[in-house]
Amino acid sequence: MSKLRVRPSGTSGRITHITPQSAGWIYVGFDVHKLAKGAGAEGNDAARETCLVLISGKARFTADGKDFGLLGERTTPFEGRPSSVYVPAGAAWSVIAETPVELAVCSSPGKPGARPARLISPAGCTQETRGKGSNTRYVTNILSGTSDADSLLVVEVITPGGNSSSYPPHKHDQNNPPHETLLEETYYHRLNPPQGFAFQRVYTDDRTLDEAMVLEDGDVTLVPRGYHPCAATHGYDLYYLNVMAGPVKQWRFHNDPAHEWLLKKV
Repeated sequence: MSKLRVRPSGTSGRITHITPQSAGWIYVGFDVHKLAKGAGAEGNDAARETCLVLISGKARFTADGKDFGLLGERTTPFEGRPSSVYVPAGAAWSVIAETPVELAVCSSPGKPGARPARLISPAGCTQETRGKGSNTRYVTNILSGTSDADSLLVVEVITPGGNSSSYPPHKHDQNNPPHETLLEETYYHRLNPPQGFAFQRVYTDDRTLDEAMVLEDGDVTLVPRGYHPCAATHGYDLYYLNVMAGPVKQWRFHNDPAHEWLLKKV
C-alpha cells in the first residue's frame, strides 16, 4: 500500500493520527475521532493552532476558556455545512459527544495568544461551485485564505459520483508567491454509500513521485508535493476534508501544463 494512503486504525476513539513527524513534513497535523455518546476528546498544543470540524453528530465544545455549547446540524458530511471551532495555539479545548460524533482535528503552527477562540457556524461558511460538466464539485470554505488564522486552511468538497475533482491537476509545492505557494495537504475521504471507492493520483513533473491510489471510506491521502487529482466512481459521491498549511497562508497553485487546456474547453 502507498505510504501516501493512511487507513483508519479502528472504529472508535482516535482512529486517525497524522503528525508532521509521521508524515515527514513540517506543517499539517490531522486527527479523526469517532466518539460514542458521552465520550470526549481534548487537546492543548502550545505551538499549534487547531480547527475542530464536526463532521457529523452533536457535541458540546469548550475552547480557550469559552463554552460554545451544543453544536452540530448534520448526521453525515453529505448534508449541509459543518459546525467548527477555531482554537489558537496555547489554548486548551474539549469536546463531549451528545450523539455519536465524527470529529476532525486540523492543526498547523500558530502563535500563542494571536487571537481568541471562535465559532465558525454553518452560516459562516461560504460555498461555491467549481468546474463544469463531469468536473463539477461543491466547495464549503471553513478557513479560507482570508480567514483570521496563522497558517491553517480548511475546506470541504463534495464530488458527485462519476465526476473528477482537484482537476485539471494542480500543485502548490513551490514557495513563490503570489504565483504559487508551498502548502502541504491532507485529504480525508468519505463515500456515500460507504462501500464505494474513489481514485487519487499524486505525481510530480519529473515523475520522481508518481502514485495512484484506490481510496475507501475513511482513508486519508497525504500530498507532500506534486499534482493530486481525484475521481469519484459512478454511483458513489465523494466527500473530502482538505487541510493545508505552509509558510504563507495563501492558496496559489500551478496547473499541470499538459492538462491546462481543459480550462478553456466549453
